[in-house]
Amino acid sequence: MKASRRSTSSESKMQITEAVILMAGSGSRLRGTSGDLLKPLIPLLGHPLISYTLDALIAAGIDTITAVIGYAGDRLSAAMKSLAPAGLRLQFVENAEWNKPNGISLLGAANHVQGPFFLTMGDHIFAPELVEFLISRADLEALNLAVDRKITAIFDIEDAMKVQVRGNRVTAIGKQLPTYDAIDTGLFVCPLQIFDYIRKIKDTSSCSLADAVQLMAADNKVRAHDIGAGWWHDVDTPEMLSHAENDLRSRFRSTGAATL
Repeated sequence: MKASRRSTSSESKMQITEAVILMAGSGSRLRGTSGDLLKPLIPLLGHPLISYTLDALIAAGIDTITAVIGYAGDRLSAAMKSLAPAGLRLQFVENAEWNKPNGISLLGAANHVQGPFFLTMGDHIFAPELVEFLISRADLEALNLAVDRKITAIFDIEDAMKVQVRGNRVTAIGKQLPTYDAIDTGLFVCPLQIFDYIRKIKDTSSCSLADAVQLMAADNKVRAHDIGAGWWHDVDTPEMLSHAENDLRSRFRSTGAATL
């Protein structure tokens, strides 16, 4: 599925045209079902998983994508280049420490973005309108997180990143939160300041994106944006892949569309 370029009319105070995709890990929990096929390239209804992400970003006006790669990076970058349409600036950053928490991967992109940017993961799929939804509502002085309050609809709640929200503020984030109001969708609009927070924890045993978000939340710098009926999936295991396929198939049947 080759992405096609479309224009957009974002209502944001500043048009965000840069995105970062974190995709450095080996994806062993899902990749094991498909031999040596890389996780972002695993087929979802006949198209590589990552192609849905590219389509969604481009539809929202993103014209520059920085992909942070690591495991089998040469193979992955070659495959992504074949999926990218003409006019898209696709650049790659290699994270040699791809087996470490994903904060290290994001920090690798620090010198490759010029201002506030959209951030997502290489194993998430989502309705294209969620990108423009988040960009148009973003507080560009803060970190913005799209959250899902449809908690009972989450397929694997144990593995989900939980979020505590007060008003429009994120107050806590983590997989082990005892109480929570919403789920992290893996969709962010980030200020450049996110890199300063990652540097604060870079040398600790845990340097995850969630840890950096928690630090920013403690400084009242994280905003929550409820996606309402918005559609997304984290595809991290064979079971999640099967669930996403069934859900996506139903979505196509109900809308008559051939793509998201």
